[in-house]
Amino acid sequence: MKRGVLLNAPLSALVAQMGHTDEITVCDAGLPIPAGPERIDLALMAGTPNLQTVLKALLTDLVVEKVIMASEIKLISPDTHQALLDQIETHSLEQGKPIAIEYCLHEEFKTRSRQSKAIVRSGEITPYANLILCAGVAF
Repeated sequence: MKRGVLLNAPLSALVAQMGHTDEITVCDAGLPIPAGPERIDLALMAGTPNLQTVLKALLTDLVVEKVIMASEIKLISPDTHQALLDQIETHSLEQGKPIAIEYCLHEEFKTRSRQSKAIVRSGEITPYANLILCAGVAF
């Protein structure tokens, strides 16, 4: 049995396959998932698991250099936005490297998600609670 924190086999394999600048989209239950990227669907029911839980699991093993979010989250879901920023800042300190934050319009976000290595669907039901993690390097 795997001893690490990240026990989900598809997520663990995904993180292991990530190269520098590869992207993972972590999304709410409603984001349309295009054909192409691997789909890892973790949604069990509304709110479970939430986006922050999925993000926490991924960040246990992933070096991140940039996060992209839809700019609409700042106005529509400010509490979730701040919680995500706090979580990203904590990870930045833990990994010892800064994490850039970028924003784009939601329609651009959906287009950008097509180039992700995988899209991880959570049970999150907060509007615009989606992000793209851009992998960094561990050295």
